Amino acid sequence: MKIALIGNGAIAKLVAQFCSVRADIYNVVAALGLPADMTSVGTHPIVRSLPELLAFKPDLVVECAGHSAVKAYGAAVLNAGINLIVVSTGSLADQALWDEIKAAAEKSTAQLKLPAGALPGVDSLAAGKLAGIDRVELKSSKPPKAWAGTPAEKTHDLGKITAPTVIFSGSAREAALAFPKNANVAATAALAGIGFEKTRVTLIADPGVTQNVHRLEADGAFGSLRLEIFANPSPDNPKTSHMAALSIMRLLEHEAAAIVI
Repeated sequence: MKIALIGNGAIAKLVAQFCSVRADIYNVVAALGLPADMTSVGTHPIVRSLPELLAFKPDLVVECAGHSAVKAYGAAVLNAGINLIVVSTGSLADQALWDEIKAAAEKSTAQLKLPAGALPGVDSLAAGKLAGIDRVELKSSKPPKAWAGTPAEKTHDLGKITAPTVIFSGSAREAALAFPKNANVAATAALAGIGFEKTRVTLIADPGVTQNVHRLEADGAFGSLRLEIFANPSPDNPKTSHMAALSIMRLLEHEAAAIVI
């Protein structure tokens, strides 16, 4: 399977490593990088434009470069008939972008694939929606330093937080758009469940945690769901979870597996 990456950062590195030890199945043919990306995170080459990337004729493109990359390249990849994995699910909180991406996927022979990331129980949430869900609430806690470079810096002195502190409370749409590098889990919960407006999200800076902690609650005709995950941060980027890369690997395994669970 020929795989192309959009991005050359921490997640791209982990995906490339995963593929390299399964070279009989997966072949990362190239990555679309930024002008500043002079060195590839793998053995594959870096290209500077989408046409150059698609010239490698990949079977699947994996986006792991942020909201702007989804906006710039997502629909074009799908329009080319190539399956697309979007890691930056928070970008889809932009209604206009979601409409564009959804329309491209529906008109194309390709599929848009959204990994669970660090969201616990995404399969149960999606299944519960078929019976009807009344409430979905997500609480995400990360160490204060993980919120550096976000709007939380303007409202809180992150270096002086000594107890769990709520830095945001609102809808999944508001969370995903305001915290694009930290709230992809909120967007995934919304897309799997009852939508961006109805999904409630609380973001917490907690000096007592060393992992990214996500607590998901849902109630509906299916029953009640209460799940939590203590996810280790990515080895190279504390703002994201290691599970973000692992969930991509799981999707890749589904592409090649005879048995899918």
